[in-house]
Amino acid sequence: MSAESTREYLARFGLDDKIITYDVPTATVQQAADASGLEPGQIGKTMAFDVKGTPVLVLCAGDAKVWNSAFKRQFGVKPTFIKPDELEERVGHPMGGVCPFNVREGVQSYLDVSLQRYDFVRPAAGSENTGVDVTIDHLPQVANSLGWVDVCKGWRE
Repeated sequence: MSAESTREYLARFGLDDKIITYDVPTATVQQAADASGLEPGQIGKTMAFDVKGTPVLVLCAGDAKVWNSAFKRQFGVKPTFIKPDELEERVGHPMGGVCPFNVREGVQSYLDVSLQRYDFVRPAAGSENTGVDVTIDHLPQVANSLGWVDVCKGWRE
């Protein structure tokens, strides 16, 4: 999947005008926060896991980290990240551009409750230098989410 096809996907939800293209890489939460002026928690971080052979994405707040025991309770297995060199093939986006939008068939997407403290978040939009503003109310539909989960820690403190 390309940034352009992701833009087309987001346009179906009226979000193509909410895509921001940066002049600098924003592949990490800190890079995106520095470039955008947003706090790190408001940067949507999409983590890609292999759950019994199925690619599973969890979009969480940028200041959150996977909570191993909660992940295992939710998904029945310990969290195992998809290898960076397999992301594009299995999910549809490269490292730094992984997002729950315009993904390959069979990819499951979930949203972590760490996002719910914001009115909007800015996840990547398919490349390492793009982001898109999506309201929390609109996010489940745009991300084709299977639901909200509570599998992250470090953001409640």
